[in-house]
Amino acid sequence: MARSNEPTVIKKYANRRLYNTGTSMYVTLENLAAMVKGNEEFVVQDAKTGEDITHAVLTQIIFEQENKGGQTLMPITFLRQLIRFYGDQMQMVVPAYLEQSMAAFQREQESFRGTAANPLQMMETQVRRNTEMFREAMAVFNPFMANALGPTDGAKGSNSAAAPAPATAPSQDDLAAMREQLAEMQRRLEALDAKKG
Repeated sequence: MARSNEPTVIKKYANRRLYNTGTSMYVTLENLAAMVKGNEEFVVQDAKTGEDITHAVLTQIIFEQENKGGQTLMPITFLRQLIRFYGDQMQMVVPAYLEQSMAAFQREQESFRGTAANPLQMMETQVRRNTEMFREAMAVFNPFMANALGPTDGAKGSNSAAAPAPATAPSQDDLAAMREQLAEMQRRLEALDAKKG
């Protein structure tokens, strides 16, 4: 099939059938999953209204894949945490964080596959990168909340005594102190939550 810069349009009809306008054929969710794996871009539109329903269909593909025996990718703990973010003030940050995390993981996957290094060490490195990406995503939406997550690896050694804040903005030392206090509060909340569980 010839590829263009435009994504293929998939029409979804009321009878739940999916029609690939690029090939003029009906397709299944399995076919769409294969298109995703083949890096073929597509959008799914409701055939009657023209509404973009790509998100819902991709979610349905994930649901189908997760229900296949032995193919689950999302641990129960992750699913519970994800559910907790719906309606939370952090909800707006989660999509950007997950997108960045998956992009970073995809960039690193070849080295993960081909290396003989310790898998736990590789995962720790990835977790550190993910944490940094989460801070960056937070900074886009709320710089003060991002600072509350604690210093980055590069800033850990610079915890000096707090200095008076400038007239217009808090100093770096004040922000570091606030980050530490908020991080401690977060640890206490998580400990309380673990006791309840």
